[in-house]
Amino acid sequence: DGPERALVEKYRERFEPLAKRLGLAPVVWHEIAESRATEVAKRREEEGAALLKLVRDAEFIVALDERGKQLTSEAFAKTLGARRDGGAKAAGIIIGGPDGLSQAVRDKAHLQVSFGAMTLPHGLARVLLAEQLYRAVSVLQNHPYHRE
Repeated sequence: DGPERALVEKYRERFEPLAKRLGLAPVVWHEIAESRATEVAKRREEEGAALLKLVRDAEFIVALDERGKQLTSEAFAKTLGARRDGGAKAAGIIIGGPDGLSQAVRDKAHLQVSFGAMTLPHGLARVLLAEQLYRAVSVLQNHPYHRE
């Protein structure tokens, strides 16, 4: 809870109506509990398995990872639009926990995206993702929110 959650909700509310018109909604947001394993590798593995279970039906999986590809907002929007146009009915976008993503998640992802080289707290990464999803539908619909 807190200001980050309020910002995520703000962007989700803006995103939904535009996304529905574009065939990119509904969006379901899930959170998993942080693993209680004592070893980092085990925590990543357990959290990765839980995340992959949530996106098991997704035809397009994006993993947010600092080692991923840095995309412009326009490129991110075009990627989502192209996958939709290519027939993908469901996408899963994964944000890892404090220890990062498991190799299994990275291997399963069709695209790994980085919001930059700096490590972000989970709450801020969610805000950035929510805003970029809203921006993506704005770009795809030529909505004035996104200006070049």
